[in-house]
Amino acid sequence: MIESLRFTAPDGANTGARVAAPKAVRSTSTTLVFVHGVGSTAAIWDRQLEAFGNGVACVAIELRGNGAYKPDPDPSRITRAGFAQDVTTVLDALHIERFTLVGCSLGGVVALELYGRAGQRFDAIVTLGSFARYPDGERVAEGIIAAVRDAGSMPAFAQRRAAQLGLPPQRINETIEQMACKSMPSYIASTKATWTGDYAGMLSSIVVPALVSYGERDPVVPLALSEELAAGIPSAQMAAVEGAGHVANADNPAAFNALLRGFLERLGLMQ
Repeated sequence: MIESLRFTAPDGANTGARVAAPKAVRSTSTTLVFVHGVGSTAAIWDRQLEAFGNGVACVAIELRGNGAYKPDPDPSRITRAGFAQDVTTVLDALHIERFTLVGCSLGGVVALELYGRAGQRFDAIVTLGSFARYPDGERVAEGIIAAVRDAGSMPAFAQRRAAQLGLPPQRINETIEQMACKSMPSYIASTKATWTGDYAGMLSSIVVPALVSYGERDPVVPLALSEELAAGIPSAQMAAVEGAGHVANADNPAAFNALLRGFLERLGLMQ
């Protein structure tokens, strides 16, 4: 059973989570913390909460301004630091000290931001379709923002954007619905936060196990960026999710879940 919880971050922004917790958790298990991308909500991880929630505690974060909880914060508070604060707000409220963070796209960026602030709390890191820095990220962000403004509304933009993500047909409606629920100011601020960070210089400081995964059909994040991310993290391994695009955990959940389960079992973080 998935439960929705709502919290307020110290700066007043609304955040929350979708949570699946088993009746009993082995002492050796990690808590799985899932962080969505710029176009999604925490519901994008429901397939993972359903698959893993009977064995380990699972928490899918609702990032500020993602449309799940209103009112939206002032756009100036929608930053990478603010997103990291959302994660710690939820985990502190749930009394979760250590965790494995699984982040897709922006979620992977949030993982790097949070590791720089609270690396001692991580058991492991899993990224999916993410990067340490995106080439010419400022220009990329401005191009997306221009497309949002040209569309005139988030539902109209969502229709256009969904066609660019390498989605299987059954994923189109879900993608449009999650993207369309966001406000234009919040999505614009989140877009700037997603594409303009640079974490390349801190990768060598990551000492926990890491899995850098990617959808083999991802048209948004080139394979070279996953390779750069994996090469920079001393303990990282790479793996592809077959038949999947940018949001591979939803495009091919069976393959991604198997990949994640195998990674956790090898580390002894899940039995």
